[in-house]
Amino acid sequence: MGGLLIRGGTVVNADCARRADVLCADGVIAAVAEGLQAPPGVEVLDAGELLVLPGGIDPHTHMQLPFMGTVAVDDFYTGTAAGLAGGTTCIIDFVIPDPQEPLLGAYRKWRGWAEKSAADYGFHVAVTWWSEQVHADMQTLVQQEGVNSFKHFMAYKNAIMADDETLVNSFRRALELGAMPTVHAENGELVFQLQKQLFEQGIRGPEAHPLSRPPAVEAEAAQRAIAIANVLDVPLYVVHVSCAESAEAIAQARSRGQRVFGEALAGHLLIDASVYRSADYASAAAHVMSPPFRDKRNQEVLWNALQSGTLQTTATDHCVFCAPQKALGQEDFRKIPNGCGGIEERLMVIWDAGVNTGRLTPNEFVAVTSANAAKIFNLYPRKGVVSAGADADLVLWDPHGTRTLSVKTQHSRVDYNVFEGRTVTGVPAYTVSQGKVVYARGELRAERGAGRYLQRPPFSPVFGALERKAKLARPTAVKR
Repeated sequence: MGGLLIRGGTVVNADCARRADVLCADGVIAAVAEGLQAPPGVEVLDAGELLVLPGGIDPHTHMQLPFMGTVAVDDFYTGTAAGLAGGTTCIIDFVIPDPQEPLLGAYRKWRGWAEKSAADYGFHVAVTWWSEQVHADMQTLVQQEGVNSFKHFMAYKNAIMADDETLVNSFRRALELGAMPTVHAENGELVFQLQKQLFEQGIRGPEAHPLSRPPAVEAEAAQRAIAIANVLDVPLYVVHVSCAESAEAIAQARSRGQRVFGEALAGHLLIDASVYRSADYASAAAHVMSPPFRDKRNQEVLWNALQSGTLQTTATDHCVFCAPQKALGQEDFRKIPNGCGGIEERLMVIWDAGVNTGRLTPNEFVAVTSANAAKIFNLYPRKGVVSAGADADLVLWDPHGTRTLSVKTQHSRVDYNVFEGRTVTGVPAYTVSQGKVVYARGELRAERGAGRYLQRPPFSPVFGALERKAKLARPTAVKR
């Protein structure tokens, strides 16, 4: 028969915690209750004093990404396998078409790359240009391929940056289709000009990277995207919010009743801009990502925003390049491939710095690492909850276990670890994917190709929202 019975643990969901056994069969959770009996042939795993959490969902990764003249070293197998070792059982990656490349063509290419994934996966698709073909492809992606979110890079001028015309057209089309627009919020023109200015001034090392992307550059783009979404009456998801100014823009929009969601990266919560001032080029360049790591003052703001619900999710933006690739920008910081890691470490560092400090409760931890992402991207209750009928994606969490994070013990292919040397309390003891134990106390059992593509249905119909809004604003005729 097969199957798995997890006996004796404490099940922790976003809304409650209780002692219960969890029976898994045919890849789903069959029952959650006390005193469950194991049917013949079912493996029994004693959870003891462990917590049983829904597997982590990382809604922002870039596996095998071709970017800035090179390709990220973690492919869909090694990246998702590293995630499983850290308790992450599902990712949402990004299809990024080149300018003028059909969205469907890029999507099929990424689907091919992802067939080796060890964990379940979905895709956001980036809109990098606009045409009637893009308009049509968006409908096919939503209605036939189960894509319900579209990414817009407001940075990377002369490459994949979406201008305001593209944003407006794409946001409007997403609204029609029941899809969620998402944005990388940085003013690409300002970044381009500041990079040029710094280079001409002779500031050409990694220390120039944060100088070329100050918080105001991020805040302006976030405010612009929020304003466009407000006018069009479409919800918006802002990825990797890194500074107080952007968090405040989201908070203000939400206080007005606007549906704006925000994401914080594990790195931005824990790492500050001092890493760019290292005398060692390789170390400084390893931390080059966009938006950059910020001054420490921003970290408490981001934690508070997670705690208050202004930001709803955490992610990694896992996109890793080794030292020889980062060395492409040794003479010009603008050529350093942008990206850092963290898919294996995310749950551990957020538990250690969040739950262990009192910033987050265990239930809030589940919300920001799993449940909220599942709800926002329409995977709930298939993902993000330990309940009957949900996928049997679980992490058995040891709140007292410790680990020192290091490149020497990580499962990612990259040759550095941005959390190097940090000792955390709170680690995964076991990870379960589709009802199978894929990580057991240091032993990784990930299977190449075991991951499934997740079709995500569109959101509730919002057709006619603009017309209703216009009708409400129209003055009523006076009868005479």
